[in-house]
Amino acid sequence: MNRRPRPLPQLRVAAGLYRFRESLFFLPAIIVLGGAGLAEATAAIDRAVGTDRHVPLTLGISSNAATWLLSTVAGAMITTAGVVFSLTVVSLQLASSQFSPRVMRSFIRDRLSQVVIGLLIATFVYSVLTIRHIDGEAPTPAPRISLTIAIALTVTTVLLIVAHLDHLARGLQVGEVVRSIAAEGEQVIDAMVQGSRGERPGRDTGAPADAASLVVPAYRDGWVTQAPSERMLAAVPPGTTLRFDTRNGAYIHEGEPLVTLWPAPADTDAVEHRLAATVVLADNRTMQEDVDFAIRQLVDIGLRALSSAINDPTTAVEVTLRLGSLLRKLLVQELPPRAVSGAEGRLLLRPWDLSYGEYVAHAFDQLRHAAPSQVQVVTALLRVLRMLVLHAERTRHPELVPALRSQLDRLMDAVEIEAGLHPRDLARLQAIAYDPVDPADHSRHLPGDDPTAGVHR
Repeated sequence: MNRRPRPLPQLRVAAGLYRFRESLFFLPAIIVLGGAGLAEATAAIDRAVGTDRHVPLTLGISSNAATWLLSTVAGAMITTAGVVFSLTVVSLQLASSQFSPRVMRSFIRDRLSQVVIGLLIATFVYSVLTIRHIDGEAPTPAPRISLTIAIALTVTTVLLIVAHLDHLARGLQVGEVVRSIAAEGEQVIDAMVQGSRGERPGRDTGAPADAASLVVPAYRDGWVTQAPSERMLAAVPPGTTLRFDTRNGAYIHEGEPLVTLWPAPADTDAVEHRLAATVVLADNRTMQEDVDFAIRQLVDIGLRALSSAINDPTTAVEVTLRLGSLLRKLLVQELPPRAVSGAEGRLLLRPWDLSYGEYVAHAFDQLRHAAPSQVQVVTALLRVLRMLVLHAERTRHPELVPALRSQLDRLMDAVEIEAGLHPRDLARLQAIAYDPVDPADHSRHLPGDDPTAGVHR
């Protein structure tokens, strides 16, 4: 390619909206602009109505008192804004050190934090701009509407600050952190399923030995965040087969194969440019179309909790339970087809998309390696894996069972190798792993039942 392509406008808009949600600047900036506009609008209304006219539900005080009040509000708001910024930075540092650097995005995208920061600065700007329209030396009434709006903004901001502190305190709890990550992951699953419904499965095939192919290289380093199949298919001539040589959520280096297509088109440069513009590469990994990133964040929190520096097995248990909830939904959904058929004989192949087995491995491999010394975490892993096995059998997805049973068997093998485990503890873990009853079905386990009865492998 002679020049670096830019993603399609629709993809840039989607990426921009995503960055907007994860920005501490854009929404507060819009709110501040709204505050400035509100100050000018209320001043114009006051000029039209007049300061001597009584307006219901408005406050009437002298200009001197209004100037003092607005000055006090402006000073208090800008000081409080500094405190809120400091609290936000501290919460980001705590989240990064206690959980994982990747969970910082959950705090940055918090809508209440963005609104509070914006409203603090907006109230300051409103008060400063409103003072311009008040004659503080003349003993005249202050503009009623402008002053009433200023007081309303101040009271609203104070209440939101209190709500923000409560929200921040709850948001730093590990249960809330993992819940928000899992909830966002479920939203990505829903979007993935909805998007794949419009795709028509095609016949998976390889490149003919004698076919002349064209390799489109990655135009920059970055994470693959968007690669819509309909855009990719529309970028190539009829009768073309293209193979996506990476996947959403993967990192690719500049110059590595991004897409391979055959037969090679006549207008090589134009097709390369159009095709590269259908794939968005970003500096940071996102969850736009990447549910595996939700799994990655949860696993990172669990690994950090199992480290010797943190040593918090209860957090690892919470992570394991949330992973079970996420996979319980993911594993019964139909994954997007690896071969997508387009109009006029076009075909898109996506051989590197993650399979069910790879999702299971990404969720449990590292936790399984780190957990054998923590019986509490092993118990949670066994219960979740056994629940997923029975869930797959009940929902008629037997193809999922081998990968889940493999995780069960390898975890039990690692536990048996672990020195110092009491035989009764080992028997209990074997009962949890291989009991035919779903561990989530508490009605089948009555008080006094022997949990090791019927243990088998």
